[in-house]
Amino acid sequence: MAEFTLLMGADMGDPPAAFAHAVRLISGRIGTVLATSRDHWTEPWGFKGDRLFLNRALLVETSMPPRNVMEELLAIERQLGRVRPPGSGYASRTIDLDILFIGEHVIDAPGLTVPHPRVHQRAFALGPAADLVPDLVHPVLGHTVLHLLNQALNRP
Repeated sequence: MAEFTLLMGADMGDPPAAFAHAVRLISGRIGTVLATSRDHWTEPWGFKGDRLFLNRALLVETSMPPRNVMEELLAIERQLGRVRPPGSGYASRTIDLDILFIGEHVIDAPGLTVPHPRVHQRAFALGPAADLVPDLVHPVLGHTVLHLLNQALNRP
């Protein structure tokens, strides 16, 4: 069994309803949701948008291999209306599901990098993660999630 720290994000439609549906699907298809963070409303990152993003982290325990978890998360995104046009970059979305951490494991494979490769730059991801795993040490950078959040918030 492993503990996955996941991040949900959305700015289109009804994000709280999409999150509730995603949590039910994750519980039924991936594993036990052990905890959820507070809701964090944040500005769009990487593009200009008219709406704030809702972000929430989940701590999920599962025996599924990481590749299968990622495949299930992508399937859940599609089921909840997420469309990923080729080469579209950052844009508004109905749901986004990411693996931030799997404990202190490191994975670098095509289509799956854990810890998430840009997590240390993203206060919108680190804030919810810090609600759940503030003392988790980023296995590549050697700093806790809370330390990385403080660094991200204090960047010019």
